[in-house]
Amino acid sequence: MTPTAPVGAEPPPPWALLAELTHACPLRCGYCSNPLELTRRSRELRTDQWADVFRQAAELGVLQTHLSGGEPLLRRDLEDITRAAVEAGLHTQLVTSAVGLSAARLDALVEAGLHSVQLSVQHADPERSDALAGHPAFAAKRAAARLVTDRGLPLGVNAVLHRHNLDAVDDLVRLALDWGADRVELANTQFYGWGLLNRAALMPTGEQLAAAAQAVERRRAELAGVLDITWVVPDYFSGTPKPCMGGWGAVSLTVAPDGTALPCPAAAALPGLDPPNVTERPLRWIWAESRAFTLYRGTDWLPSPCRDCDRRTEDFGGCRCQAHALTGDAARTDPACSLSPDHAALVALTRADTPAAIVPRRPGGRAPGRVVG
Repeated sequence: MTPTAPVGAEPPPPWALLAELTHACPLRCGYCSNPLELTRRSRELRTDQWADVFRQAAELGVLQTHLSGGEPLLRRDLEDITRAAVEAGLHTQLVTSAVGLSAARLDALVEAGLHSVQLSVQHADPERSDALAGHPAFAAKRAAARLVTDRGLPLGVNAVLHRHNLDAVDDLVRLALDWGADRVELANTQFYGWGLLNRAALMPTGEQLAAAAQAVERRRAELAGVLDITWVVPDYFSGTPKPCMGGWGAVSLTVAPDGTALPCPAAAALPGLDPPNVTERPLRWIWAESRAFTLYRGTDWLPSPCRDCDRRTEDFGGCRCQAHALTGDAARTDPACSLSPDHAALVALTRADTPAAIVPRRPGGRAPGRVVG
């Protein structure tokens, strides 16, 4: 259970920071959770600004930062950014597609203090993986996994699951083992950003999901103590909503490429949130006092039926971004909840069997006609 601070008290500190260093990416994954309005490279925080963010984050209580994107390897100053995070006392994890991760680049990152690597993969089959990524990246991923393990760094493999790869769960677990991973995260698509745009194309069938869940449980039993298998269940099917990032403004924060601070990566889409920027406000104030981080924190704001629900301190009414995406109102009960008045409409989405073509995420960090700045 996530603690809720008394009214007027400073909330418990976050433990994790998602540092979105850039929205630019060589891949074109249709499930990408980056916003449709992508930040220009010219508006990205400078190296010294990221260093200041890391110092403030450590002072606030953050223990770990995920260096992410887009593709963080497109930042030429990634080594300096990594060094700044390490010098601030943060554990660093590089979240990467591996495109551009040469031996020399990885050695420079290790020298800068990088602690671990999470590598994305789209499918266990090379051709299908490249097709889903919209880029010939599978060979680079396999080579990068060897580079990481040869240097003794912990390696995690992440696969976002959907209609087009959910049947490959067994093969993805086998791939993670073959690549020397310590952990594999099998994360069913969360429908934000480009993923929301492509929901009809990505939505799995209930039969697919049930078969994959059985495969996960079998492999967990077989590989206990050998490989950590994380299974992120899609709450579209469960009837039980997930809490926003462990609770809105409760355990982590996101800093977007231009310095916008958010309670979660998808929150930029919420109207009226007025998110602060780290170039204008101290991180401690942002976390403790800004409207963006306090609006849905705790349980006092909850609508009916959430306010009287026994699960209100576990799911906090569900995901605010999902509620907005599905109902147009971020303050409504998440339709993923079986008690939501909007739940039937969500169930209908899971039963529709009219998959559309995937609209690829645009490469280079720009979506046509929808670019910030």
